[in-house]
Amino acid sequence: MNPQLEGIESLSGTYLFDLERSAKALRLNRFLHDFIHPEKRELFKQNPEAAFEAAGLSEEEREMVRNLDWRALIRYGASFFTLEKLGRLSGVSNPAMVAHMRGETLEEFLKTRNVPGAR
Repeated sequence: MNPQLEGIESLSGTYLFDLERSAKALRLNRFLHDFIHPEKRELFKQNPEAAFEAAGLSEEEREMVRNLDWRALIRYGASFFTLEKLGRLSGVSNPAMVAHMRGETLEEFLKTRNVPGAR
């Protein structure tokens, strides 16, 4: 292991995106990345189960996406950039997504930001 990463697992809210996690989540990340294609977005909106099936997602991956479980998705190895595509398609803002990842409400999260009117 890289000595710079020693102890990283003890940092709350830190999920190492290494080659192992990247390979594990490759199918999921490809599925999410494909939302750049209008036909893939439309299939997901009209029939998510058919979209899951076409992508060959595992039941675990399907559940995370169905539930918009942002924390589980990031822990699993989903790239934040692909999660943004799912968020946009699902009507979930980046701040709301990150708040969920942190185990906070959007209001709690915004209080930690330097955003006018958020405190």
